[in-house]
Amino acid sequence: MLTLARANYGPYGIDFPLGATGRFTNGVENLRNAQRLIGNPQEERFPAAVPIYTEVLRGVNFASGAAGIREETGNNLGDHASLSQQVTNFGNVVQVMLRYFRGDASLLNSYLGRCIFFSGMGSNDYLNNYFMSNFYTTSSDYTPKAFASVLLQDYANQLAKMYTMGARKVIVTSVGQIGCIPYQLARYTANNNTGNNSSRCNEKINDAVSMFNSGLKRLVQRFNGGTELPGAKFVYLDFYKSTSDLYRNSSQYGFEVIDKGCCGVGRNNGQITCLPLQQPCPDRRKYLFWDAFHPTELANVLLAQSSFSTQSFTYPINIQQLAMS
Repeated sequence: MLTLARANYGPYGIDFPLGATGRFTNGVENLRNAQRLIGNPQEERFPAAVPIYTEVLRGVNFASGAAGIREETGNNLGDHASLSQQVTNFGNVVQVMLRYFRGDASLLNSYLGRCIFFSGMGSNDYLNNYFMSNFYTTSSDYTPKAFASVLLQDYANQLAKMYTMGARKVIVTSVGQIGCIPYQLARYTANNNTGNNSSRCNEKINDAVSMFNSGLKRLVQRFNGGTELPGAKFVYLDFYKSTSDLYRNSSQYGFEVIDKGCCGVGRNNGQITCLPLQQPCPDRRKYLFWDAFHPTELANVLLAQSSFSTQSFTYPINIQQLAMS
């Protein structure tokens, strides 16, 4: 794929012994998140999610940098696999898995029914679509409320497709407090330097994603409570609330810098994201954000831990309860 949404170079992965893995972080938070959200292999007897095609029975990562719910989201950065393409890829893998079960679809569906599916979509639909009016027309085509509505309609359709392919236990995440990431802080402070705003964040963006988040929680209630997807168990993971908690109570978690990326260029290290071979900050544990968009590994670990065995940020049950159900 020809895309600018890449993290397959240093200093990404600087705190991972094998170096850059393609994940947008200083470590391997995606893998560690999976272990904590799905269950630590030693503690819960669940296999860690491993994005290796030859080990599809243990888990596959279908994520694509800059991808969104809408097909055009992320086009400004180049090629990507949209949500619908990722769901199609999942369907292709299901067909491969059927061989492992000697064509027994019932046995495969039973296996898939015990797996946990994690879907965190929507952020790019705002960052790399709706609030990028110089490239997309969606902000003039839709009000924030209408845009959230069309996103949720498309999202519901794709989640329903996953259900028909065997997904039963599904975690969906709300969009985080993206009005407070270094990328937005750099743009917002540059365009709003009057000093009249009481918040350091771009609350226009936060308000818009909150509409999507509210609708997503209602979608989870709909899928869990009706006959539309019988046997499905959806969990709503409130990343907006949990990221807001890290931001507001940063000192309690050991973070000293919450408005700048550890690696980046320009105002707030957020105008240009982490460049190849760039020297990042020396102590990543003091930074909430790794680059212009993404949290540090420590922040991601804390987000995962807060959702596993408590219900502070999950609905209607926590991740441990989902795993054991």
